Amino acid sequence: MSGPRFAGKVVLVTGGSSGLGLAAAQAFAREGAEVVIAGRDQAAIDRAVAAIGAKASGHRADVSRVQEIEQLMQAVRARHGRLDVLGAIGDVTEALWDEVMSINLKGVYFTVQSALRLMGKGASIVLNASVAADIGAPDSSVYSASKAAVRSLGRSLGAELVGRGIRVNVVSPGPIDTPIFDKFGVPAAAVGDFKKSWADDIPMKRFGSAEEVARAVLFLASSEASYITGVELLVDGGRVSF
Repeated sequence: MSGPRFAGKVVLVTGGSSGLGLAAAQAFAREGAEVVIAGRDQAAIDRAVAAIGAKASGHRADVSRVQEIEQLMQAVRARHGRLDVLGAIGDVTEALWDEVMSINLKGVYFTVQSALRLMGKGASIVLNASVAADIGAPDSSVYSASKAAVRSLGRSLGAELVGRGIRVNVVSPGPIDTPIFDKFGVPAAAVGDFKKSWADDIPMKRFGSAEEVARAVLFLASSEASYITGVELLVDGGRVSF
């Protein structure tokens, strides 16, 4: 295959200012895409845009609010006129736990609904779920339920949109090493112990990286996955499968 996979494509990454979303946005830009980063923190968006460079632009939007999703899509339309790839990554932190269902489910649903007006045949949507949807874990019922709903949403939307030539797939990360662990307000040693205990349950015995998840997102969004829709791609070091 010659040339960047996403040259000339317009890609919107929600939650693209940090962690998994930022890694995906950077990867899309390296592959030639014009990347629009959306998130809740304007300063973080500005830093992400500066880090990516001329291929990136940013727009502050709280995807739990339908009006702000509409404003985001208007900004994408005004700047680019269309949308080829939607990566609904999410940007949930502990401080936003009380809004998790609005962000993870309502936000994803209405972002897709609004984005479809800009998407045509050959476009692709990649939703972000989690292995939490497949693993019973204490103290994670709301989060796990929201991610299970996103997985179901990906399957249903894949069926609904296949006739329009739009593919919908889901990437489900396992434990990933992202800056979220720095936001828990606990000593570094305690975070290290916590991460080690998680890693012990993973067949590969390590956390994944945001870049590894980004490569999975790019594959599902690219023409290399042209005969794939409605699937869930686990990026979890074998956590669910073995």
